[in-house]
Amino acid sequence: MAEKFSDEEYAFLRHVRFGELPARVQPEDLVALKETEPASDYADMAYDARHVHHQG
Repeated sequence: MAEKFSDEEYAFLRHVRFGELPARVQPEDLVALKETEPASDYADMAYDARHVHHQG
């Protein structure tokens, strides 16, 4: 048989498991985000076969 907990008991168990929550972010501390185009994939540009020198 499963135990039934009250909201207060669940709140206490959450506090015991996760600790105290950080302070709430105030609206004046929020910043607007501006969506941009995804950045180029520079990993493809890092290896350019024309500039590879073979040592012999």
